Amino acid sequence: MKVYFVRHGESEENIGSIIHGSDSPLTENGRKQAEFVAERFLEIPIDFIISSTYGRARETADIVNTIILKPIDYSDLFVERRNPSEIINTPKDGPIATKIRSLRMENLFVPDWRHSDEENFDDFKKRGLTALDFILSLRHENVLVVTHGLFLRMLVSCMILGEEMTSREYYKLRISLETRNTGVTLCEYKPVVPNERDNPWHVIAWNDHAHLG
Repeated sequence: MKVYFVRHGESEENIGSIIHGSDSPLTENGRKQAEFVAERFLEIPIDFIISSTYGRARETADIVNTIILKPIDYSDLFVERRNPSEIINTPKDGPIATKIRSLRMENLFVPDWRHSDEENFDDFKKRGLTALDFILSLRHENVLVVTHGLFLRMLVSCMILGEEMTSREYYKLRISLETRNTGVTLCEYKPVVPNERDNPWHVIAWNDHAHLG
């Protein structure tokens, strides 16, 4: 099974100063990026598309699908990490966001810590593992997943380190794994022989954005 992960196109939140929730639309440049990556998938076999339900990802997936015309499903499993609701629609560098960001950094590796209603590390990892199981349950050979930068890094971290992954291990990978808007990451799942320790997931390509020039 081959899974092609695509980060959504450039959104208004990416270039703006305000923290958005689920409703940040693509910019004009983001829509062009989605068209560019769609052209790539004309040459790549795809059987099924999964998209995050967030506007920027859904819009990206819909643009791609106007060109490749495949069955598509929208799932909350693939949305971006949920932030504390207090910071939504506030300035990225404003006093509220700055204070909460500082508290989160101070408690980064404290088990089960959360500020309010956000996803903490354990929530996020659990959703990542569940999302991988969901992908495998589709039983398609070639799947395209349109998602978000942080969640993509969580998915790949779960592939590499599995259920035993710690918050420290995740944050080391998170810092090192850069993502670009509409970057393509290819992962392959190969079932292993029972009782062997080989990892069935393999990362073949990371953040390929050659279509952007």
